Amino acid sequence: MTKFHSAMMSRRGFCLCCAGAATMAATGTWLTPSEAFAQARAIVFFIKSDAANAEISVTPLRRGVSALQGSGGNMAVLTGPDGKLLVDAGISVSQPKIKAALASIDAAPIKHLVNTHWHFDHTDGNEWVNGAGGVILAHENTRKRLSSAQRVEDWKFDFPAVAAAAIPTEVFTDSKEMRLNDSTLALKYYGPAHTDGDISVYFEEADVLHTGDTFWNGIYPFIDYSTGGNIDGSIRAAEANLILATDKTIIIPGHGPIGTRAQLQDFRDMLVAIREKVATLKGQGRSVDDIVAAKPSASLDAKWGQFVIDGGFFTKLVYEGV
Repeated sequence: MTKFHSAMMSRRGFCLCCAGAATMAATGTWLTPSEAFAQARAIVFFIKSDAANAEISVTPLRRGVSALQGSGGNMAVLTGPDGKLLVDAGISVSQPKIKAALASIDAAPIKHLVNTHWHFDHTDGNEWVNGAGGVILAHENTRKRLSSAQRVEDWKFDFPAVAAAAIPTEVFTDSKEMRLNDSTLALKYYGPAHTDGDISVYFEEADVLHTGDTFWNGIYPFIDYSTGGNIDGSIRAAEANLILATDKTIIIPGHGPIGTRAQLQDFRDMLVAIREKVATLKGQGRSVDDIVAAKPSASLDAKWGQFVIDGGFFTKLVYEGV
């Protein structure tokens, strides 16, 4: 787990404790962790605050591709004589440390930025990256989301439209290929999965795959139903990643440590297992509260429920889509 993740855990704990204590004082009952999370609208601000202090790690991978971790979602960088291409932009308060991390790789300027989807922890840095020379590319739905106000209901949070300089100027619908720094980049739209604009970025010669938030390595993922995501699409995305990856592929997830195909398989199997259990219980006519109380994820929570999304909250997300 990265330093950002550790800090996020402590911040989350503080935030949830405060929300739970406030409800206890007012009503005499404690919130579950997921209920407290949903009420703690300040979670976005806590994430940004943590990003301001988090260190940015640089992990060289293969053929000019590196991973940057510590500011929001995991980033990738391809560098060479054609300039740097970034996959995702992190959170804007991390700008000085991200710039220093990029400079530690080499002096090549930023020329391109690819957004894997619209969420703020992957796009908040768009404006400064664009100002530094990065032309922003994304799926057409990502541009639509960034261009107008978005409400993420499960976070109880409203995001305003971003500044004009942060909006992607180049978009595609299904797939796109780029040739840069003697490398071939294959960009592919998953269809609705984590959101309705998720794409993968595959560095072919390096055999490095950035999955965006369609893969959270070792932790339950968030699925944003408010902007087009769903559990079945998330499973299809995981299966598409498995088709593309081999045992030699280096996989950069949206969150969590750099992964392998075996870890991606575990992630897909976890999604399927919980979906099947929740769908069976829902088919029996049981309410969401009854299903959460039944703890269909109990055998998996110790492994997967140790970050932002706990088993109860993930069960609710799955319930919404089956």
